Amino acid sequence: MSRHVVVIGAGVVGAASAIEALQDGHRVTLVDPAEPGGEAAASYGNAGWLSSHSVLPPTEPGLWKKVPRFLLNPLGPLTIRWAYLPRAAPWLLRYLAAGWTTARVETTARALRALLEDAPRLHQALAEKAGVTQLIERRGVLHIYPSRANFEAEANAWRIRRMMGVQWEELNADALHQREPDLHARYQFGIAVDEAGSCRDPGAYVAALVAHAQARGAQLVRDQANGFRIEGGRLKAVTTGGGDIPCDAAVIAAGVRSKLLAARAGDRVPLGAERGYHAVIDQPEAGPRTAMMASDCKAVATPTSTGLRIAGQVEIAAVDAAPNWRRAEILRDHLLSLFPRLPRDIPAHRLRYWMGCRPSMPDGLPCIGYANASRDIIHAFGHGHIGLGGAARTARVVAQLLSDRAPEIPLGPYAPGRFA
Repeated sequence: MSRHVVVIGAGVVGAASAIEALQDGHRVTLVDPAEPGGEAAASYGNAGWLSSHSVLPPTEPGLWKKVPRFLLNPLGPLTIRWAYLPRAAPWLLRYLAAGWTTARVETTARALRALLEDAPRLHQALAEKAGVTQLIERRGVLHIYPSRANFEAEANAWRIRRMMGVQWEELNADALHQREPDLHARYQFGIAVDEAGSCRDPGAYVAALVAHAQARGAQLVRDQANGFRIEGGRLKAVTTGGGDIPCDAAVIAAGVRSKLLAARAGDRVPLGAERGYHAVIDQPEAGPRTAMMASDCKAVATPTSTGLRIAGQVEIAAVDAAPNWRRAEILRDHLLSLFPRLPRDIPAHRLRYWMGCRPSMPDGLPCIGYANASRDIIHAFGHGHIGLGGAARTARVVAQLLSDRAPEIPLGPYAPGRFA
């Protein structure tokens, strides 16, 4: 059965969903006020990791003990703006509860593994369709540590990953520095996860996916979707600032703007914004050969086609609050510390900073599934830190739901109504 599907949001989840829906024979209209692949979207500024092993929720047992320190350190890897704390408190309590016990973490890990497994392969297939295979690399990723003892301090996290089928190789200091000769000598231990991958330019990748969808017949409408016209439980139109778009199916993939749309589709979801930053050095004199996460600064350094990018940080603040660019400068300083051959006096014209909002559910799991008001509306948002990696399989599941086929993974853990 062919349907007219309006996909709200032209980020990586929306773009991939449009392609998969077209593959199933549906007619597709993409609606987004911003430029696909542009700086307004979280898809543009992420670390570029296709990390099939990112199966842990952002919180862990005992994290609540560190909250006072987060509040007192406005430049740490996780911070909460004081003025926003009263509004953020209910979301933060659920956020902390998601990692309250090891059993809860393992349950979340099982669900995320189902969503992320084979992410690099699935993205490579999408990139082949869009003609941008050079943007997807399947060379693995690294986790680097000052010592083996630092790695063992995260033993529970790696134990859970192994439970989920993730395999890795341990690298001593010699092996690590043979692979990464520019890396600072203080890093003496590494973990290589060969099944993972990276994207050399997330913004260009999303733009290419949208262009491919358009070439396949999708229409792109540059407007803001603000609701739905539903009659007798059936979707009749998506409402926008420019008027109604008649359709018989819709996908909500609008990032941090999905909360209001979900409510108008009958679901109250505690979608929050985890603001993140990145810094990019153009034409770097040194850097990693492989995308890597440094354990001591909780940031990911990735070689991209637009420069050496480092991304990370979690800032809990209002979506529209002014950026704190000092946080991006700290990421820049981490890069200089990671790779000593980078000059200390990089001129301003070779540096670029960015801030964006990860659309995050407090339990670390996205919302994927039918809306309460109508099965003609499908939720596909809230991926948090795994938006790029999780987009490919999410899109496949969206297409399966649109075509009334059984989803390839169990959707119970991602049910939009789980917070009701």
